[in-house]
Formats: sequence, C-alpha cells, structure tokens
Amino acid sequence: MIAFVSGTVAALAPDSAVVEVGGVGMAVQCTPNTLSALRVGQPAKLATSLVVREDSLTLYGFADDDERQVFVLLQTASGVGPRLAQAMLAVHTPDALRRAVSTGDEKALTAVPGIGKKGAQKLLLELKDRLGEPLGAPAVGTPVSTGWREQLHAALIGLGYATREADEAVSAVAPQAEAAGGTPQVGQLLKAALQTLNRAR
Repeated sequence: MIAFVSGTVAALAPDSAVVEVGGVGMAVQCTPNTLSALRVGQPAKLATSLVVREDSLTLYGFADDDERQVFVLLQTASGVGPRLAQAMLAVHTPDALRRAVSTGDEKALTAVPGIGKKGAQKLLLELKDRLGEPLGAPAVGTPVSTGWREQLHAALIGLGYATREADEAVSAVAPQAEAAGGTPQVGQLLKAALQTLNRAR
C-alpha cells in the first residue's frame, strides 16, 4: 500500500493533483478542500489510499491520516465505493461525519450528492460502531462547506487563477449556492466556477 506521497505539486485540476515523486508524476484524486491547500511548484505531503480495480489503479489523497482512515472505514458499508466515500469527505470533515453517525443525523448524510433518505438511514445503521466518537469539540466538526466562498476562492487561486478572476467566479456561482440551501456542494460549485472562467477567456 502507498501510505503517502511527498514531493512538488506539478499540476492541479478540479478533482486531482499531480505530485512529482522521484521524477514520476503521481496523479492523486482529492477533495476540493484538500486541493485548496496545494499550490503548483510548492512541496506537499498527502496521506493516500490506493484503490485497485481490474481495469484501474486509483490513488486517493487526503490532508491527513485521520481523513484517510475515515475514507477506508466508510467503504466498509455496503454500497459505498471510493467515489462516494470521497464525496462524503468533500462535504463533511471526518469529525462532522463521526458526529452525524453517532447522533443519527440523517439530514447531514443526505447533503452528500448520491445519498438519499433510505441510503442515509442504511449508512447510519452500518457505520454506527465503525467510525468511533467525534475527536474534537462540537465547533470543530462543522461541515467543511460552511465557508464555501472562502474554500472556492482558495481552490481557484490554487489552480492558478488571479484573485480578480476568482472573485468574479465566486460571485457568478453565488445564486447557484444560495439555491442549494444550507449546504452548498463545493465540488459542484468549483466545476460551475471553472465553466464560467472558461467562457470568459
């Protein structure tokens, strides 16, 4: 298993990063929150999980070991693959997921794209004794998406856009974020923001 990759960030995309390790570019699938902390040309160290399929080898990257561990544990639930586990971590911090499961917060899980009411109920049952108790105080476990403007802006800057362009893109997707209600999906907003930037160029 590849436990982590450490090297210079060679490239960034909306859902992945390329980290140069010993002259080899390792493509790593990451959440928007993890990507927002990376900068092209800067050193980075990502905890990783290698998912092996018959037709592919996919490396998933995380900000720390705790996030990676939760990613692995989420996949022990039936019907949860790596993409859905990553989507859950894109919306909530590991502690927020632990809190949602320990308190039976169905609404928190249905905020994740791809999880409906029945799926959330099933996940709450299956994960109850697997994720453990929240590590931090309640304030620590707030959803990642609460500051969607800051996250989105940081992700765009990390992808190489100018501050003015990032400001305009955030403003452009604000109506979409407000229409989404309490928990806008940063990953979806990032894709929409990139589309508006591509049209503007």
